[in-house]
Amino acid sequence: MRIFLLFLTALAPLAAQQTRYLSDAVCQTCHPDIWEKFNRNAHFKIIVSPKPVQKTFGCESCHGPGIDHPKDPRIKANINRIEGRAANQVLDACLACHAKDFTRSNIRRSAHSTNDVVCTNCHSIHASPAPKYLLAKQQKELCYSCHLEAKAQFNMPFRHRVNEGAIVCTDCHNPHGTFNPTWRGGARPRLVADSFGNDEACVKCHTDKRGPFVYEHPPMRIEGCEACHSPHGSTNPRLLKRPALFTMCLECHTDVAGFGRGGFGEPAPITSFHRLEQPKFQNCVTCHVRIHGSNTNRLFQR
Repeated sequence: MRIFLLFLTALAPLAAQQTRYLSDAVCQTCHPDIWEKFNRNAHFKIIVSPKPVQKTFGCESCHGPGIDHPKDPRIKANINRIEGRAANQVLDACLACHAKDFTRSNIRRSAHSTNDVVCTNCHSIHASPAPKYLLAKQQKELCYSCHLEAKAQFNMPFRHRVNEGAIVCTDCHNPHGTFNPTWRGGARPRLVADSFGNDEACVKCHTDKRGPFVYEHPPMRIEGCEACHSPHGSTNPRLLKRPALFTMCLECHTDVAGFGRGGFGEPAPITSFHRLEQPKFQNCVTCHVRIHGSNTNRLFQR
């Protein structure tokens, strides 16, 4: 009997808390504009959940007990409005349910969260104009609202086709945060999603560049694709960082036989081996066709 009384005593605060909850029917009375379209909202499943009412409270799952809210709706403290709250409070409210959805994310320590960009900055909980994920805008416009440098790069002559709708930002990036990747670990690339577990996001599409190869091109494994390419857009073909391909190669290969022997800071001499004034020697990949890696030739030739 004593154990039973202790059990009831422990349940008393929970029961008192539950009596402070109203119901969704009360919310509909004052908020018909939200309720009218809420059945097309992903959060509607909270309301129609088969779980006992003690575990799901519909609107009050996010907004907290609403018993005091109808008494004077003008007092904001009577309800958890979410909007306008501190960033960490918004994040806590959403992660109360969504934490299990982010098993491959690092949202608490992501570049977004540490800069106070949280769920409600990107998502429209009640009335989203986007077809998926309750986004506040179409995805590219949402990202462009902060990342103006990326918007400019996607308007360059050679670019990944985000503006045309061929790909979206989340094909390469995880906006909820990523763990430190095994590639370019020292540079700690921000919010770039891993591919195949530990590879750069680029090889999700460019699978022929993935490897592993018998003869690896070191920049591919150490610095990654961005050693030579600008991933968003460039004024140069193939998204290269330099307009002349051989100048890109000479950033590293200053000791190639036939040129680059002049010493540090000195001009590369012209010899009979590679006459760089001739256009046919200015395109290194004419001979080194497997520049990303080869299984047959250590010089990445055919």
